[in-house]
Amino acid sequence: MAEQEAKGTDFEKAAEKKMRGWAFFGYKYDDAADLFEKAANAYKLGKCWDKAGSACIKRANCYLKLESKHEAASAYVDAANCYKKINAQEAITCLNLAVNLLMEIGRLSTAAKHYKEIGEIYENKQDAEKAMEFFERAADLFQGEEVTSTANQCRLKVAHFAAQLELYPKAIEIFESVARESINNNLLKYHVKGYLLNAGLCQICRGDPVALNNALEKYQELDPTFSDTRESKFLSDLAVSLDEEDVDKFTDVVKEFDSLTRLDQWKTTLLLQAKNSLKSKELEEDDLT
Repeated sequence: MAEQEAKGTDFEKAAEKKMRGWAFFGYKYDDAADLFEKAANAYKLGKCWDKAGSACIKRANCYLKLESKHEAASAYVDAANCYKKINAQEAITCLNLAVNLLMEIGRLSTAAKHYKEIGEIYENKQDAEKAMEFFERAADLFQGEEVTSTANQCRLKVAHFAAQLELYPKAIEIFESVARESINNNLLKYHVKGYLLNAGLCQICRGDPVALNNALEKYQELDPTFSDTRESKFLSDLAVSLDEEDVDKFTDVVKEFDSLTRLDQWKTTLLLQAKNSLKSKELEEDDLT
């Protein structure tokens, strides 16, 4: 590894010397970019990720001198891949620089892919607000390029983060919208009950049983088979427990559903929030009596 780091340093010094020199038609920047690439590759082999990322950025700067925006964007992405291993924020910075260049040259699908990548980094950092922002940017770009399937994947991510941030109307709108788009697609229609369940859980967190019952009627119109599903019964039973402000019944309904269809962490968190709100109402009423 030390040998590879030394090679990288030699290539980097040669690249910087080349840039200080004189040559016709910007050839020195081409040559320097090649040397910075060799330096980065050597640093990668030596697992010197910070130096590798720095060499990739210097390579990107060479391409910017040559007004080769696509190559510069690729170099920034290469830098981001190095920084991902040691410094998530630096990786995000490099991906944003790449996206800006890709937007300028009309490579919108590729830009969307990197926005999605930034969203995933923020997701790993458990920064729901930033993750939602970048998945939403990605969704808009994918949708504009008619990459509908990936756009919807990103939109569903936005809905999940919106619910975590208690932006329930935003989450509900997305889940219902994706359900409507999926109902007539033979490959996607089997996911509809899951989207409607997620939308219903967000309705439950709003603590309005009337709005939830209205939503269930709307879901029945959207998908006539929904009322016969375990998911629909689950939401209906939860609506009753909300209406009766019965925490024990709410808990029993959740336990019964979970025993048959395991609830994931996201759903469990929403249901716990709803249960705590219901408990608070119950305590307030006890204080008044």
